[in-house]
Amino acid sequence: MQLQQGWITEARKVPSPHFNQRPNDEVPSLLVVHNISLPPGEFGGPWIDDLFTGRLDPAAHPYFSDISHLQVAAHCLIRRDGEIVQYVPFHLRAWHAGVSQYQGRDACNDFSIGIELEGTDTLPYTDAQYQALQRVTELLIAHYPEIAHNITGHSDIAPQRKTDPGPAFDWARFRTALSSQRDGS
Repeated sequence: MQLQQGWITEARKVPSPHFNQRPNDEVPSLLVVHNISLPPGEFGGPWIDDLFTGRLDPAAHPYFSDISHLQVAAHCLIRRDGEIVQYVPFHLRAWHAGVSQYQGRDACNDFSIGIELEGTDTLPYTDAQYQALQRVTELLIAHYPEIAHNITGHSDIAPQRKTDPGPAFDWARFRTALSSQRDGS
């Protein structure tokens, strides 16, 4: 896996308009893990791509009328089968975190990378998703070393608003896999 101008070369690219420049050429130093399913609890389909590119049809599902106006995008989505979809180059600011704070610092979008897992707070994530998330995280750490010490969930940076990636996300499994890779195990 490689990065080329902020894009993962192996990822499916679906460019989003929901980004801008990071302030003062800020270098990403935080990875935020999210989850998303559209409609809620359903997987597959074009809806996440449509939301992140501003093309979500509010008439396609009753839930969509409440969210189709949102201007949001993560840097990447990892589908249930492990497919990696990228919407925003990593050096740019994707609009994924909203009102947020990490270690006393506000506006996490300024200094973070957002990775969405296709899922819910309560359904187990797939082996393919953990493997893809590990590969993406290792690639990001190679380019943005501070991320190695700053990985968190959306629920941790916006606890009054968000619950993802939820109790179904196995933080111990993810961190152990990252540690063993860095230790050469």
